[in-house]
Amino acid sequence: MSYNKIFDPRPLEALQGDAPQETQRAGDRRGTSVYIYEEELVLAVNVALATGRPLLLRGLPGTGKSSLARNVAEHLGWRYYEEVITSRSQARELQWRFDTLRRLSDAHAGVLEKGNNTRPYIEPGVLWWAFDRGSARRRGLLPDAENIVPAMEPGKQPEHTRAVVLLDEIDKADPDVPNNLLVTLGSYKFFVPELEVEVKAPLHEPPLVVITTNDEREMPAAFLRRCVIYVLKRPTPERLIEIAEAHFGHEHKSLYESIATLMKEDTPKEEGSRATTLPSTAEYLDAIDACLELKVDPQAEKKVWETISSATLWKPREPLEATA
Repeated sequence: MSYNKIFDPRPLEALQGDAPQETQRAGDRRGTSVYIYEEELVLAVNVALATGRPLLLRGLPGTGKSSLARNVAEHLGWRYYEEVITSRSQARELQWRFDTLRRLSDAHAGVLEKGNNTRPYIEPGVLWWAFDRGSARRRGLLPDAENIVPAMEPGKQPEHTRAVVLLDEIDKADPDVPNNLLVTLGSYKFFVPELEVEVKAPLHEPPLVVITTNDEREMPAAFLRRCVIYVLKRPTPERLIEIAEAHFGHEHKSLYESIATLMKEDTPKEEGSRATTLPSTAEYLDAIDACLELKVDPQAEKKVWETISSATLWKPREPLEATA
C-alpha cells in the first residue's frame, strides 16, 4: 500500500530477524515490544491519527486488541495510559474521580484545608492525563498557583506532548457509558464542575484513543459513527507460525508448525460435554512456551502433549456436568 504513513511500524521480516525475545513469565504479553501488524491494521491506525477519531477494535478475545495501543505508543514514543472497563465503570471516572474516603479520613483527622477543600481529592482519570498532562498534575490549577498538591501520574511516562490511551473492553460497561463519552471523544474536552475547570486537548495534537470490544454487547449507533472501526480476525496457521517466529526466533520453527497443525486437526478430548472454542493467538503462544520450557515434542510425547493442549488450547468454557 502506498500512502504517507504517520505511523509506520517495523515490518514482520525485521521482527523475525531479531534475536529471540526474553521469555515473559507474567502471562499476558502486553508489555512486549513484539506486535505483528497487517497492512490493513497499520492503515486503520493511520486513518485514526489522520482524522483524530478514536480507533475501535473489534474481534474475539486473544486476537491482540488490548496489546495494540501500548505497542503503537512505543513506536511513536508517546505517553501511554489505560483503563480496563468493568460493569461498574462510569464515564466520569475516565475523566476524574473524587476520593471520598481520603477526604473523610482527613476530615476526621482535622487536616482539611480552609476554603476550597475539594481540589486535593480530585484524582485525574486517564482521559485527563491524555488530554492535558500539565493540568492533570496540577488538578486543574493554573501553573502559577500556590500550594499545589500534585496528582500522581499513572506509570513512568516519556516526555512527549501526545499520548495513546486504551479503553479496554468497553462492552463490559453499562450502555450509558459510550453515550456519555460522545462529546468527550468527539471534541476532546470535558468540564469538571467541582473545580469549574475545562480540560481539553490541543486540537492540532489530540491523543489517539484506542477502544476495544469483544462484541458482547451492541454499541450505540452514535458512538460507532464517531469511531474508526477495525475488526481483528483470527490468524491463519501460516500467520500463527510467523507470529511465533517473531516471539521466539527461527530455531524452533518445526515446533511452531507442529502445534499449528495440531490446533487445526485435533479435536478436544474431554470428559462429558464441556464446550470449547477455537484457541486464540495468545493460547497458541502459551502452548509453544510450555513445550519449549519443558522440552516437550508434541509428536513424540503424545500423552504429555494431550495434557498441555488441554491446559493451554482446548480449555473448557462451561462447567462440568454434575455427576452422581
